[in-house]
Amino acid sequence: MANHRGLIVDVDLRSRDNNLAHRTREIDRRRLIVRRGQPFSITLQCSESLPPKHHLELVLHLGKRDEAVTKVQRERGAGDKWWFNQQEAQDEMLLTLHSPADAVIGHYRLAVLVMSPDGHIIEKSDKIGFHLLFNPWCKDDAVYLPDETLLQEYVMNEDGVIYMGSWDYIKSIPWNYGQFEDYVMDICFEILDNSKEALRNSEMDTEHRSDPVYVSRMITAMVNSNGDRGVLMGRWHEPYSDGVAPHRWTGSVPILQQWSNAGARPVKYGQCWVFAAVACTVLRCLGIPTRLITNFLSAHDVDGNLSVDILLNEELESLDSRGKQDSSWNFHCWVESWMKRDDLSKGNDGWQVLDPTPQELSDGEFCCGPCPVTAIKEGNVGVKYDASFVFAEVNADIIHWIVQRDGQRKKIREDQGTVGRNISTKSVYGDFREDVTQHYKYPEGSQKEREVYERAGRRVTEPTNEIPEPGQLQLSIKHAKPVFGTDFDVIVEVKNKGDRDAHAQLTMLVLAVTYNSLHRGECQRQTISVSVPAHRAHKEVLRLHYDEYARCVSEHHLIRVKALLEAPGEEPMMTVANIPLSMPELLVQVPGQAFLWQQVTAFISFANPLPVPLKGGVFTVEGAGLLSATEIHINGDVAPGQKVSVRVSFSPIRTGVRKLLVDFDSDRLKDVKGVATVVVRKRYG
Repeated sequence: MANHRGLIVDVDLRSRDNNLAHRTREIDRRRLIVRRGQPFSITLQCSESLPPKHHLELVLHLGKRDEAVTKVQRERGAGDKWWFNQQEAQDEMLLTLHSPADAVIGHYRLAVLVMSPDGHIIEKSDKIGFHLLFNPWCKDDAVYLPDETLLQEYVMNEDGVIYMGSWDYIKSIPWNYGQFEDYVMDICFEILDNSKEALRNSEMDTEHRSDPVYVSRMITAMVNSNGDRGVLMGRWHEPYSDGVAPHRWTGSVPILQQWSNAGARPVKYGQCWVFAAVACTVLRCLGIPTRLITNFLSAHDVDGNLSVDILLNEELESLDSRGKQDSSWNFHCWVESWMKRDDLSKGNDGWQVLDPTPQELSDGEFCCGPCPVTAIKEGNVGVKYDASFVFAEVNADIIHWIVQRDGQRKKIREDQGTVGRNISTKSVYGDFREDVTQHYKYPEGSQKEREVYERAGRRVTEPTNEIPEPGQLQLSIKHAKPVFGTDFDVIVEVKNKGDRDAHAQLTMLVLAVTYNSLHRGECQRQTISVSVPAHRAHKEVLRLHYDEYARCVSEHHLIRVKALLEAPGEEPMMTVANIPLSMPELLVQVPGQAFLWQQVTAFISFANPLPVPLKGGVFTVEGAGLLSATEIHINGDVAPGQKVSVRVSFSPIRTGVRKLLVDFDSDRLKDVKGVATVVVRKRYG
């Protein structure tokens, strides 16, 4: 045995070549990172040839406490097993390892054993580590996606666009997913290792990590911190002073790093788009094709009756005595991941909804999905996971009730077909919006849509307390698209379609709300008597002044106007308009050409559009492959109309088309975003 000590002199994992072939070079060039179902080769440098009748054995160890130990077969056997073949050349041995397409993902340690003819270990080399990821390029992998254009976007693209605002005024913000930034992959596995399942039974958890259904469900539970050691704590109202306000984040990487550095303590704070973006980063990093989805006018149906009942008192104020009431959100973000659903009947493969925002419990955990998008479209609400909840998010009716002093409810408005509008994602062809509503529902009012409603167990017509046919009066609200900082008009119009003059009482209420319908304060209220001649219209103009609405507006810069019309002999009617106030843009310029490892300077400028000074101004700059999140504080106040210019220099660390993201924040103006595209080249010669 002593004769052959030091037979294996060196092991070369050939990381550069393997990582290039496995499309993981963006993650790391030094460590070996490979995708399952695709072979990879390593070389052993030997001091001499193997003695006669001696042979090599390979053993794989997986998990922190060797939860799984696998002997690698010498040739392709029956079933899906790890196997290897070897070729000898001079004093070198080339070993090609083949992993099954359903192998467990994770950090493996490979031991190479030199065995004597009588089965003794002559030598052992076991300091060989590598990571194995899902492989959407492999046709036998459950996450296989047979379209290279889609793979380049949904796995490889680190830059995203998130849609927000309202269905009739869609805006977008850039986002840095940064799934290939340094150590993000390690943090993704750390997230899985901290899940309740992993901490409860690591052996069983390790076994299940071959299944993207299981892994994606664990990720949605772990992105929020409710009930576990998850990444982000949610908060939907100010103050955020003990953390970072949700709208200030421009990328996932600082959030993941902060969670990991703090020893798996939650990062403060997230809201739906932040939860969804972090989940998108983790899932793409692990190799599961994923895209971020925005559902406009999204219903949160607490009691599962497929209608969102909004209760108001006679002053039109929201009643929420139970602490948990149905609500409709201006927009809501989740992700879709692409995978086979072997746990379900045929027809449920493809895009799956995963929602990491903590809303309702699912099998005792704050997670949602994976739920097949096809099941939502067809109304198959019994399909796991959480199909009835997701179905309601895109299909529920919204019914407004006034609860009178005696407790009686009076229906004042019913909206069918307004929930689930303009469901959006970033296009694979560029930074523009793709509408995916037709993936979730059949055309409004079609025969197919009615069939789906009935299959979902939904009443197609509601028998009781029906609002009568519209009377002679009609009520509407019109407004321009105002910019935050300006004064603007809202016009409430009462039309009289009847043959006689009408007299009514009109109540107009201006509220500040968050994007998920939390009321932040009343800005204005007016009740007047109106007389409308037959076949004519009456217009009431509300002037909204910046100095009035600025006192109560939330960080989402959203104004809600409600108008209630009460006329003798007619049922009361209400209409609601959500008015998003648009934000000014930052100018971000990166002149000249950008080369790898060479300093480049970006110029950022911004003019204060408000009639008041801004205090505590701070720019946050980041970009995958360019620089990690950096803050630039502004000295002193920024006067009304004053232009602020800053510069930031950095040296790009990866080539390709990159995005530089900038956020500006101050005491009175928040969530101002800017972006520039930077093409990073290698310098030759």
